Amino acid sequence: MRVVVMGCGRVGAALSVELDAAGHQVVVIDRDSAAFARLSAEFSGRTVTGQGFDKTVLTEAGLEGADAFAAVSSGDNSNIIAARVARETFGVDRVIARIYDAGRAEVYERLGISTIATVPWATGRLVRYITAGSSPVEWRDQTDSVSLVALDAPAAWVGVPVDRLAAAVGGRAAAVTRFGESRLPDAHTLVQADDVLHIVVPSQTVSELDDLVQEGPSDV
Repeated sequence: MRVVVMGCGRVGAALSVELDAAGHQVVVIDRDSAAFARLSAEFSGRTVTGQGFDKTVLTEAGLEGADAFAAVSSGDNSNIIAARVARETFGVDRVIARIYDAGRAEVYERLGISTIATVPWATGRLVRYITAGSSPVEWRDQTDSVSLVALDAPAAWVGVPVDRLAAAVGGRAAAVTRFGESRLPDAHTLVQADDVLHIVVPSQTVSELDDLVQEGPSDV
């Protein structure tokens, strides 16, 4: 895949290095060339200095025809503008923006621009979104018996209690992240579109998660 990342802060650098290590073509944009020092010595992608929402800079970065664009700078406005330019001008399908303001994140989610907030799972969430098929595992215990996974809410389960979905995969719901904010679910918490569901499951079921949730809840 060819991915353009705007912003080389902690999240942007970690995302770029992980994607590069996985064999993807990565271009990183930052207005401060010193920020590229955060990239590891093994990083083999390109760097471009400039404003990430400038069309000329985005063209130089090769956004035309890119598979994904991630706007993860430290400014909401810059990320929002860049994400919209990537989607509306360059026609990139997979566009995600880092938004600090949860209220604004909700608005842009409804406009079709996926968002993340400044939270510990940000890099993993970005990688899963961009590559569409990476492992959902966020943590495993030392014996590899129990795993914490993050699932994008399956459409077939929207409106169904989170606890019921967790039980269907043999696990327990640990948290729900909605519009960039995480919360502990209770028995009345329903799955909503664009939720990220954090579920603790037996490690041996991880490879079966997609199959387990694909058909939706049983009527029984």
